[in-house]
Amino acid sequence: MTTLTFPAARRTLSHLLPGMALSAAITGLALWSGAIPAVAGAGLSALTLAILLGMLVGNTFFPRIQTPCDAGVRFAKHHLLRLGIILYGFRLTFTQIADVGVSGVLIDILTLSSTFTLACFLGQRCFKLDRETSWLIGAGSSICGAAAVLASEPVVKAEAGKVTVAVATVVIFGTLAIFIYPALWPLMAHWFTPETFGIYTGSTVHEVAQVVAAGHAISPEAENSAVITKMLRVMMLAPFLLLLAARVRQLAPAQANSARSKITVPWFALIFIVVAVFNTFHVLPDAIVRILVTLDTILLAMAMAALGLTTHISALKKAGIRPLLMALCLFAWLIVGGGIINLAVHAVIA
Repeated sequence: MTTLTFPAARRTLSHLLPGMALSAAITGLALWSGAIPAVAGAGLSALTLAILLGMLVGNTFFPRIQTPCDAGVRFAKHHLLRLGIILYGFRLTFTQIADVGVSGVLIDILTLSSTFTLACFLGQRCFKLDRETSWLIGAGSSICGAAAVLASEPVVKAEAGKVTVAVATVVIFGTLAIFIYPALWPLMAHWFTPETFGIYTGSTVHEVAQVVAAGHAISPEAENSAVITKMLRVMMLAPFLLLLAARVRQLAPAQANSARSKITVPWFALIFIVVAVFNTFHVLPDAIVRILVTLDTILLAMAMAALGLTTHISALKKAGIRPLLMALCLFAWLIVGGGIINLAVHAVIA
């Protein structure tokens, strides 16, 4: 996945502290609010509240303090999220991963391939977008949101403006998914169990953070299966980029060497699996595991707050109507088509 880098002289605590402190303050408020029975009863978890509060701050006074806070917010959004996902492994065991196993992988493959194929068709045939923009929006919608867009950028050699548009579209619709999927759960409970609805969520929601927030708002069982499915999907980024690079070489041989050298591996997803396998053997005392799970909740909430801070309504204007319409079609496909794929696979494998 993407790696945030700073010049050595700027890698200081004081440089990261303002943004980290802001994310921590929003997290504290979200955790406190989420513990209020009336708020919890409304289905608003601490992670969802962290995103909502982050978006409120991000679209009001945050732009005025963005310069000193930007580095810390980005650090929380990228690195704390990945560390939180790794520690999430202490909530799971290998048995739970195996339960998702074959059906989860097959659903991920079918959802990814159908979504990206649809993106190529809609983008260039229906909405008359250029190939790079279509591919970037397709990658973000089918795999892991903004991270997949940024990982695909050096492969397809897209201009910065196209990357910004693609990121804006997947952030917008992925954020909507945080609230739509918990609302869909009561309507779809006839066809899904909490675990299989979690697989549906993990296989169709854009970003890792958004999957965690949506699953958390439904139930612990849905959250666990959603995160496992999403991590399996994230690990498909590397083979996807290899196939995309091969297609780029086919269409533009001059880009072959550059595309080949830019393939990224989502190591944090692999470490998450290792931690879950380690946790299966109950090596650590329960008290230590509980501390790690509490720390994990705090880290994830800080990442959600940072995600909210960087989700701006102005992104709608930057994206433009045609990319937004294309992303909306893909979003609809993920909800409807992804649901059909999930039900079909479970029917066949059950």
